[in-house]
Parts: sequence; C-alpha cells; structure tokens
Amino acid sequence: MKIAYFDCFSGISGDMILAALLDSGLNFDKLQSELTKLNLLNYELKQQKVTKQNLRATKFDVVDREKKTYRHLKDLNHIVEHSGFDEAFKTKASEIFLKLAEAESKIHNQPVEKVHFHEISAVDTIIDVVGALAGLKLLKIERVYCSKLNVGSGFVEFSHGKWPVPAPATAEILKGIPIYSTDCRAELVTPTGAAIISTITDNFGEMPEMITESIGYGAGSIDLEHPNVLRLFVGESVDAPLFEEDTISILETNIDDMSPQLYEHVFEELLQQGALDVYLTNVSMKKNRPGVQLTVLTNPEDEDKFARMIFKNTTSIGIRTRQQKRKKLKRTTEEVDTKFGKVKIKVSSLNGEVLNRTLEYEDCKRISKNQNIPLKEIYKELEGK
Repeated sequence: MKIAYFDCFSGISGDMILAALLDSGLNFDKLQSELTKLNLLNYELKQQKVTKQNLRATKFDVVDREKKTYRHLKDLNHIVEHSGFDEAFKTKASEIFLKLAEAESKIHNQPVEKVHFHEISAVDTIIDVVGALAGLKLLKIERVYCSKLNVGSGFVEFSHGKWPVPAPATAEILKGIPIYSTDCRAELVTPTGAAIISTITDNFGEMPEMITESIGYGAGSIDLEHPNVLRLFVGESVDAPLFEEDTISILETNIDDMSPQLYEHVFEELLQQGALDVYLTNVSMKKNRPGVQLTVLTNPEDEDKFARMIFKNTTSIGIRTRQQKRKKLKRTTEEVDTKFGKVKIKVSSLNGEVLNRTLEYEDCKRISKNQNIPLKEIYKELEGK
C-alpha cells in the first residue's frame, strides 16, 4: 500500500504541503491540469528550487492576477461544487473549508454561514486545499501519516490584532492533535495547513514501518535558523503480519511393538529437553496391527538432537522429518491473586483482542495437591478470572 509520512519539525502550511508533494515526485503539469477543474481564471502556479540552510527544497507559489476574494464559506463551497472533481473529492475539500469556517466561527462567536474570512480567502488557499487532495490522488497515496506538529512560538499579526502562536483559529483546528512548541519565534503552522493535515491524516505519531521510495522537501516562506521545510516520505507500507509466525521441524514415527507403559517416560524426556510439543495418534499398521504415531515438534536447529532421543528411547527404526511454517496467536502470561493463592493465566490475543484465557494446569494441580481440593473445583472457581 502506498503511504505518505509528513515530518512537521518546522510546522506545516498549505503551500509547503504542495511543495513537498512536488519535490517527492508529483508531476507539475499533471497538477496544473487537475486544478483546471476548478474553473478559476487569472492565476499562475510556480515552482522553483531553493535552499533553506543549505538544504535543497521546492518552493510553491500561486500568483493571483485577478485578486478576487472569496470571503464566505458559501463562496468556497460554490467553487468546489461546480468543479469537475468527483463527489468524494468535493466532499473532502468542503470538509477542509468547513473546518476553517468553524474555527473562525468559534473564535469570533459568529454563525458559520456569517464568518467573514480575512487571511484565508484568496485563490491561493483554494489552490492549496484542492491541490493537496489532487496531489495525493495523483501519487496514488492510500494512507497518510503525520508527526506531531511544531507550532512555533511568539506572536503573529492579524487584521484582528496581535495574537499568540499558534493563532486562535489554528489552535482550535488542532484540538486532539499532538503539538509542541520550541523557542523558534515564528508561526510555523497556519490555519490552512492545520485544516488540510488534520483532514487527510489517518494517524498522528511516529513514522510507520515503510520502504521509502522518495523524499520531498517543501520550503516555507520565511527563513529561520533551521531549515524551514516540510519533509515528506513516500513509499510502500510494511504491513504487520496478522499472526506471529515461525518455522518448526516435525518428527514422526509409527510404532507397534513397544509397551504403552514406556511412553510416559518418552514424553517426559522429550519435553524436558525442550520439545515444543509431543503427542500420540492411533494408527493402523501392517497386517492391521494397532499402533501409534509419535509426533515431536521442535525448533529446526534441534531436529537431530530429538531424532537421536527418539531412537534411544523407543523401538523406532525410522523417522520422517519435515519443516513447516506455523502461525501463532500472541501469547503472554499473567499472574493473579486468588483465594487459593497465586495462579498463572495464559493469555492469547490477535491484534490486541484477547481471544483465550487459560489457567496454568501445573499451578492448579499444585494447589489441588497441597490444599487437598478437587482439581475440578479449582477450575470451576477460577475460570473467568
């Protein structure tokens, strides 16, 4: 599965997202072609290579020649609704614009439909939002991951006045998302960047296990003491296996001429030496003689050791061996306090879901013997713990 990981050590903005996508392999001409579906006129897209503290990066800009503003949510939604994108795409874009409007609505105590955008109403914001969605689609990215966000520190000037970083609208959008601040005196996360990344990201946190195919650096507008870039990793996910897996050796031998009384000793010897499992299966042998098949499971490196033990402790004259993969549930052991004393419980789970809880037989047998309590009574009392 194709995935992307945004590394926001210097924050994030709409133009940085697009720049990082372009730097990681997004075709500029194909992006331009997709954005014509917006039916917007008199703007130009520009990309250029720049350096940020000696780090090469891509800078993305939108030149708006018409300078037409779109001041209300209905204006932005009108553009999206009348675009040439599919319905799912339109819904996602409208969701981002709604986040911006709802944040402004709460900050200024106004109904969403009456929110009057100031800082985020230009064509470049529309391009940033729609372009980010289009870029992910063109790169065929199926899942997005993101680091915690460095929001910066200090104060920022708005038409409403001077506000602390992160700006109120940005802070509102980032509720529920891991953020942190450094001594960098700048606004590192913009409202548009926050709205986009909070909408497209499937999981915030550490970088997932992946095979990286490309790395892009999207340059920010200001110069800082550190490289002011958004780093983007694009590649294939390394999906965690559903089950635990290993390879085991299976040793089998059919026996029809050995006293059944000897098998207890054989089992004890094999298990004591580290066999993973030992069991018997009834079989019908030559001349319809009843017999048993002795099966021993072991690690591959111990195969010869257990073959020698089988030959020494049984009447077998031949052993079949093979190796097989084994799928296992994750197994852990818990120790619980009961009225009988401490008892271990074996817990097996799948993807964090507990499927089985089994009392440790040896503990229950010990309690039964030491306290003179029937084993079945101990199980009846403790099952479900």
